[in-house]
Amino acid sequence: MHKTTLITGLFLGLVVCVSAQQNVRFADFFCDSTLRVDYLRTGCKKHDTCTLCKFVFQNDTWAGSQTQLLDPIDNGEYRILVKDAASGRDLYSRCYNTLFEEYRSTIPSRERDSIASFEETMLMPFPKHKVVICLQKRDKANIFFTSAQFSFDPTTFRSPRLLPDKKPIRLLDNGDPHSKIDIVIVAEGYGRKDARKMKVDFQKFAQFTLEQEPFKSRAGDFNIWGVGVLMNESGVTDPNQNRHVESAVGSSYNTFNMDRYLMTTNIFRLHDMLRGIPYDHIIIMANCDTYGGGAIYNYYAFSAVQEMSMWILPHELGHSIGGLADEYVEDDSNYNRRYVGIEPLEPNITSLVNFESKWKNIVPDGTPIPTEPVKGLGKRDNGPIGAYEGAGYLEKGCYRPCTKCMMRDYAAFCPVCTKRLHEVFDLYVK
Repeated sequence: MHKTTLITGLFLGLVVCVSAQQNVRFADFFCDSTLRVDYLRTGCKKHDTCTLCKFVFQNDTWAGSQTQLLDPIDNGEYRILVKDAASGRDLYSRCYNTLFEEYRSTIPSRERDSIASFEETMLMPFPKHKVVICLQKRDKANIFFTSAQFSFDPTTFRSPRLLPDKKPIRLLDNGDPHSKIDIVIVAEGYGRKDARKMKVDFQKFAQFTLEQEPFKSRAGDFNIWGVGVLMNESGVTDPNQNRHVESAVGSSYNTFNMDRYLMTTNIFRLHDMLRGIPYDHIIIMANCDTYGGGAIYNYYAFSAVQEMSMWILPHELGHSIGGLADEYVEDDSNYNRRYVGIEPLEPNITSLVNFESKWKNIVPDGTPIPTEPVKGLGKRDNGPIGAYEGAGYLEKGCYRPCTKCMMRDYAAFCPVCTKRLHEVFDLYVK
């Protein structure tokens, strides 16, 4: 009974969302430009608060869709929801994850009261009228509620229209950003002697972005830019090697004490580099040959420039664009996540608590659940659809769709992951 009620509620919520979306005309409420919302999220394992830092006029163009304004994809721990101040009407929303959520999920239980602050930035179309910007997060039942809200009045707002720090390089141009997936590649860790290498690496990463399916068959739906600032020295900070570098966006290995986790907390600086450029998603390519990377849903994707980049990058884009979970097991992972009595949000892992909401409808009849992994598969083969135990870093209690996948071992994206990526692509181009 409880499951039926939950599923019905989710369905009705989707109907309301789609209906509202169809009734919101972009030109009635927004200008074709981009507003940037910078804020600090401060908290610990148990709670967090958000404090507004500033509003920024980011771009004379809004890169996102002008028709799909409310996010139909129920993923991510957080959501920005923009409401018309006069009527209370929902105008725009996007779900996302944060580096703070990564921090909170890696804090040892004994340090659950440890407090930290993280910069966060969200982009939205520039409003014509006064709006209320709601920052939302999920409760224990995975329902969004507003935890902080800011008012924005365009009639009293003053901000200079600033150009990028450096002129961007157009790597792929397929037309109008309103109907394309606009990606900007940010060069990190390039010294003054690395100008030629940076240009070569831009081309490599643009190629790697579109080399794997389903990105390859949708290449015509992408625009790609490159932006780079040459610094005094090459490389990025790596505490494991006692190396500290002043790089363009201040990235570092060993984020949250995980050796290969290469990330940056300088989010405001990152977006400052991108002023005047239409972008939906960010890739940061780090000029270092140590294996590493990372990504967060609707936040950014990170990859070192090294021999595994062609596989690291699509895996990280699965996170940052698709909101997909890691499907591998990691016994020494710092993540403290467990799925006891709840269903994970990510579309490609399940606890079997509500398998009906995931990919159960495409599992062939007679397939045992859980499913035994298939041996002897080719390096890129997924194997048949089922529910294979071992996913989300957990050896037990979490299941993946196929024996192999890009989100586990750099095989091809499995059918479940591919479906989600197409759904996200369509959110920008339709």
